[in-house]
Amino acid sequence: MSNWWSEQEPDDEERPVLGDPQIEVPPEIEPPEPRLDPYGGDYGWGDYPEWPIFAASSEYPAYGELPTHEAVAGAPAAPAHRSHDPLGRLFPGLSRGARVTLDWVLTIAGAILIVLAIKHWVVNPYRIPSSSMEPTLHCAKGEGAGCRGGSSDRVLACRICLDFASPKRGDIVVFNTPKAAQNACGEGGTFVKRIIGLPGETVREDRRGNIWIRGPNRSVYTKLTDQYTSVEARAADASHFGQHWKVPDGDYFMMGDNRSQSCDSRQWGPVPRSDLIGTVFFTYWPPDRIGFK
Repeated sequence: MSNWWSEQEPDDEERPVLGDPQIEVPPEIEPPEPRLDPYGGDYGWGDYPEWPIFAASSEYPAYGELPTHEAVAGAPAAPAHRSHDPLGRLFPGLSRGARVTLDWVLTIAGAILIVLAIKHWVVNPYRIPSSSMEPTLHCAKGEGAGCRGGSSDRVLACRICLDFASPKRGDIVVFNTPKAAQNACGEGGTFVKRIIGLPGETVREDRRGNIWIRGPNRSVYTKLTDQYTSVEARAADASHFGQHWKVPDGDYFMMGDNRSQSCDSRQWGPVPRSDLIGTVFFTYWPPDRIGFK
């Protein structure tokens, strides 16, 4: 078997002879001119041009420095920087120290105005100075007869509540002292009492200190379920037993929970709606007395 991949030597007869007219000699091929290396010199296998090294330019900032931008002729001007400080915009001529001082003054004044506005229209704190509302609201021992607290209760009265709803029976309210109350009790300012009689009603106290209510255009009295005052506290005050009081339209009849120590509507009459300040809804001091009323 012959190897098909093997090459056999040609016979001498078959070898071409130089000069034989039958053989055409190809023209001599000139080698190509070597290309110029842009980075210099020839290099062979494995010889690569060196990485170009550029000199430092002043147009690039040094490490850690911020670049500066020069204005280009014909380019639109950059928008002016707007300060985020409102005082800086209002008073551009003021120094930074003066702006800081003015900022503190305005902040404190604004806070004071907000507190005053809240006290005048929303919520106002009050201190309980007497024992007329014991044991519901305490006054400090030694400030008056019947005071039970280690310190006087501080309460919050909702002013804005009276703008949206009329007060109800049983609400504890703060009100400006009527002129008759100042004369009868020997003190003025503001009082804290509980609403017992509503406009148009008739209030009566029986021989045991119980309170009875007769509504407008009614002939029958209804006994008031008085969970605010103990039997002993009602019996201790006998000066008003058997009396009754008519509440005019637009007025409210006030009484204290500690009947024997309360100078209230039984002595000086009802309170006009316009004298009511707010409804007591929360005790915020002392800590052991914190809670809603």
